[in-house]
Amino acid sequence: MSTVQTFQDRIVRPAEQVLITGRSLASIWRDQQAGNYPPSIRIGENAVGVRLSALMAWLDSREIITPENTKPVAPGRKTVGRPRKQQKAEV
Repeated sequence: MSTVQTFQDRIVRPAEQVLITGRSLASIWRDQQAGNYPPSIRIGENAVGVRLSALMAWLDSREIITPENTKPVAPGRKTVGRPRKQQKAEV
């Protein structure tokens, strides 16, 4: 096994998964529960991770955003979040 293959198959802990994927731990956990994320490997009594090669393959399988597969949003409208609360008028 070459050095590159060994490096590709190393175990990536959750904090590094966040850096690699750009997703929060909560989002990663939800995807794992739904079966939409590489399986975790137990590396100790209280330690888990995923293989870097499996994580990179998962990233490569994600859909690439194009104008054909996106939904347009009305101009001037926020795309995410709750509506703002109305402020009380001062008396």
